[in-house]
Amino acid sequence: MGTLWSCIAHIITAVIGSGVLSLAWSVAQLGWIAGPVAMFCFAVVTYVSVVLLSDCYRYPDPVIGTRNYSYMDAVRVNLGKTQTCLCGLLQYLFMCGIGTAFVITASTSMSAIQGSNCYHERGHNARCECEDTLYMLIFGAVQIVKSQIPDFHGIEWLSVIAAIMSFAYSFTGFGLGYATVIENEMIKGSIAGVPASTGTKKLWLAFEALGDIAFAYPYALILLEIQDTLKSPPPENKTMKKASMIAIFLTTFFYLCCGCFGYAAFGNNTPGNLLTGFGFYEPYWLIDFANACVVLHLVGGYQLYNQPVFAFVERWFLKKFPSSEFVNNFYDIKLPLLPSFHINLFRICFRTAYVVSTTAIAAVFPYFNQVLGLLGALNFWLLAIYFPVEMYLVQNKIAAWTGNWIVLRTFSFGCLLVSIACLIGSIEGIVSLALLWEKKRSACKGCFEGEGNDGDMYAGRMFMFILVLCFSFKVHLFVLNFV
Repeated sequence: MGTLWSCIAHIITAVIGSGVLSLAWSVAQLGWIAGPVAMFCFAVVTYVSVVLLSDCYRYPDPVIGTRNYSYMDAVRVNLGKTQTCLCGLLQYLFMCGIGTAFVITASTSMSAIQGSNCYHERGHNARCECEDTLYMLIFGAVQIVKSQIPDFHGIEWLSVIAAIMSFAYSFTGFGLGYATVIENEMIKGSIAGVPASTGTKKLWLAFEALGDIAFAYPYALILLEIQDTLKSPPPENKTMKKASMIAIFLTTFFYLCCGCFGYAAFGNNTPGNLLTGFGFYEPYWLIDFANACVVLHLVGGYQLYNQPVFAFVERWFLKKFPSSEFVNNFYDIKLPLLPSFHINLFRICFRTAYVVSTTAIAAVFPYFNQVLGLLGALNFWLLAIYFPVEMYLVQNKIAAWTGNWIVLRTFSFGCLLVSIACLIGSIEGIVSLALLWEKKRSACKGCFEGEGNDGDMYAGRMFMFILVLCFSFKVHLFVLNFV
């Protein structure tokens, strides 16, 4: 059974991820005062959400009541069927959005490795921009293969690998920012942040930055699963609250370091993604390593987030069409030098179509900061604030218009306004970039000029393909060993 320290480790592992790469850009948009203050405010709000939700792990009593093993279970017993359906819809839509964000982030990191090598070989002024679409297709092809894995029971080590990769690239970004500040011998940036062409544009960028910060914090969807690992006594809710306070403090300190050192290093030129925006050029091998860690993290992370979607849809079809051979029948296929595979036609078709759809959406809207902001806005109030507040009010039988009721309703309404602002800013950013995309995009063949460039380009692509495929194949052999 889990302890306080294992709980802290689970929380930090779950929270720190690709969202950390956009924090320097967020601080740059908000400035030296509003940026750190916004991070602190989101940390406080996240902790309040944890306090409310952790008391809903057991029902009706938070200490001796019946366990709720998941977020959906807690919503079901507290709020009823209608709210559960709404929660499930939002939860699975968010997971689909995370899959799309992972495709964007992974392809950006893969192309950044190619670009980093180009800048190293041909100089920092070389034209080394290229399309991410090819790398999206490569990542999508790998995920089509990996999506045929039935589930992730028995391979907890995959989470360990993802955690190691996450910390590796996060600390690399922090270290590079710190080293750049020392090298510059000055702190860049301003109180107001990056200037914009108009006041309205500045407001949209500030809202979008808040959405990126919102994406980096809440972990409501997995909180009860983490709490379910804790031993009792002491009561699980008390341990979770204490662990969350420590974990959120450590995470906020790390986020402030990454965001503030990144802004201090680059000022108004702070890139949207600290590892792929080429604020850093050297050491190129370290940048390549960090981006490779991002890719390997997301190769496993895509499945970890989307396997619940696969399981939900397949259970629904099994219940809806119990006599369908297409849905229910399994077939054994034996390939040379490989174990037998137990395949289902519906699983192959649905999961392939799902991966293709997330890849296609990513190709149409390949906007890292804007997509993260959109997901942060959708997740922040609806899943991290609204449902925990409603469940807490019901479980504790708090009457309307009492002091606690007014405080919690005001808290929820304030967070709703922040989410709406983040949503508007992110959508405006996506629309603006979509209108300008055709003018700014550069063909990859024009990025590498000179003799031997085609060979370098294809060698870089082949390297990334082999790297991702080897890792995926290793996972596949562990899981798809059905005789």
